[in-house]
Amino acid sequence: MGSYHLKYHPKKPEGIENKKAYLVGSGIATLAAAFYLIRDGHMDGKNITIFERKNVNGGALDGAGNFEDGYIIRGGREMEEHYECTWDLFGDIPTLEDPERTVLDDMKEINDWDPNVAAKRVIQNRGEKVDTSTLGLKEHHIKQLTKLFLAKEEDLGDLTVEQFFTPDYLETNMWLLWRSMFAFQPWHSVVEMKRYMERFIHLLPGMTELRNILFSRYNQYDSFVLPLVKWLKDHGVKFENNTLVTDLDIEINEKEKVVTGIHIVKDGKEQVIKTTRDDLVFVINGSMTENSTLGSMDKAPELNRELGPVWSLWKNIAAKDPAFGRPEVFYENIDKTKWESFTVTFKDSKMADVIKEITNRDPYSGRVVTGGIITIKDSNWGMSFTFSRQPHFANQPDDVLVMWAYGLFADNEGDYIKKKMSECTGEELLRELLYHIGVEGELMEEIVDSAIVIPAMMPHITSQFMPRVKGDRPEVVPEGSVNLAFLGQFVEIKDDCVFTVEYSVRSAVIAVYKLLNLDKEVPEIYPSKYDIRHVINATKTLYGNKPLPGEFFVKKLLKDTSLEGLI
Repeated sequence: MGSYHLKYHPKKPEGIENKKAYLVGSGIATLAAAFYLIRDGHMDGKNITIFERKNVNGGALDGAGNFEDGYIIRGGREMEEHYECTWDLFGDIPTLEDPERTVLDDMKEINDWDPNVAAKRVIQNRGEKVDTSTLGLKEHHIKQLTKLFLAKEEDLGDLTVEQFFTPDYLETNMWLLWRSMFAFQPWHSVVEMKRYMERFIHLLPGMTELRNILFSRYNQYDSFVLPLVKWLKDHGVKFENNTLVTDLDIEINEKEKVVTGIHIVKDGKEQVIKTTRDDLVFVINGSMTENSTLGSMDKAPELNRELGPVWSLWKNIAAKDPAFGRPEVFYENIDKTKWESFTVTFKDSKMADVIKEITNRDPYSGRVVTGGIITIKDSNWGMSFTFSRQPHFANQPDDVLVMWAYGLFADNEGDYIKKKMSECTGEELLRELLYHIGVEGELMEEIVDSAIVIPAMMPHITSQFMPRVKGDRPEVVPEGSVNLAFLGQFVEIKDDCVFTVEYSVRSAVIAVYKLLNLDKEVPEIYPSKYDIRHVINATKTLYGNKPLPGEFFVKKLLKDTSLEGLI
């Protein structure tokens, strides 16, 4: 699909002025849906209401705090050039700093100026660089990966990664890099791993150095959420914060499903908003960051095992019809979906010298310092960390640095701090990290004294990776639905990958175009798996960049057909 379709402006839908739209949750999916209702659906923003139970918008794309109390980011999203829906959206959203420049303009400019490359992708033995120049695969691993690439999803069913691969695959460089980059675990869905392989096959040759990965100027709340929320408010969209949606009234018969009421709790009072079949209702079903809890320098975050309100809403809706999915598949196994992150704020700190020694880059240069994630191979917590481009917050002073780190194995005992990660205070988390990068003695004490550490425990952060089968996730617009669409990470979108901003935005485009029956196509998922150039380059990477069997003949064929430039 080219610009012919992407730049086409569909006609105004008949009766759009009589419709109202209600969106549940203010994550990137609903913010995007509101945008597309206005831009392509010609809906007046005054007829759009977004319900959010918290007093802050943005969902998982968060970023908060200050240098005095400490900054907090529960996580960040790696991005790439072929997020077709995301860049279509942000190509029309002005930055806060310059209304003449869009968020997409700024994104390209900052990544052209400062492309991401990981000088040290993996370390061990307290700071020693690990050679990850190859993926460390043996012939039988490559055969297993090829088998996965060729398999049909319905044949794989709910198989896990560890059920599909031989145990020694989990000892390869590829799995170490994959696990730390995407937060995959051996018990996660091998179907989702297959989707990642196919969706991002063009990125595989740069995997060992995290090349061609894009990062925003600041954290994604400052860079994406705030400009988008401003645009929506400028267009009249109403944000009803501190408003909890608990259930929907849905009339269901053999032919159709129609939402007739929205149950909300605001200021402690329950009420029902009546809707007609002409109104539109969009719901983010499920949440990766639901029930997240924060700790402090002297307190570990608690693990909240209760069923949170976002999951409760989906459970209530799903009980009405099988087409609405099975949320328990994703929320019931907290010990398989949780991990912990922590944000460290350093002021006037010698940590800058330590990071410069590790990365050969000055963290005060305004460029990406660690080139994405640095993974500590011999960390019992499965720990990784990153100093993103500084400043990481728009209000961050010049003498302040912000670091983000996480551990995949929160129930393991540390190598330096002999406690489970989940039981550690912020100070103890930092000491464990400093130990692994070779800091000790007086220097460790000085750095700890200069730091504010805020841990975050996230019970459902990889729930979207849990093994699933058809029907566990609802369609964006379920069969027979007249005015209801689901959005976010727990809907079914063929061929695309969860745990990405793109997945949420794509769900919004699909929902709006389908419910309004717009004469416009959803942007195509980049078809890299069908491109012989990407397939050959990825295969060479799997083989450690050694000559491939038959590669000479492929090159000769392309040369003889005047297509030599394809490689």
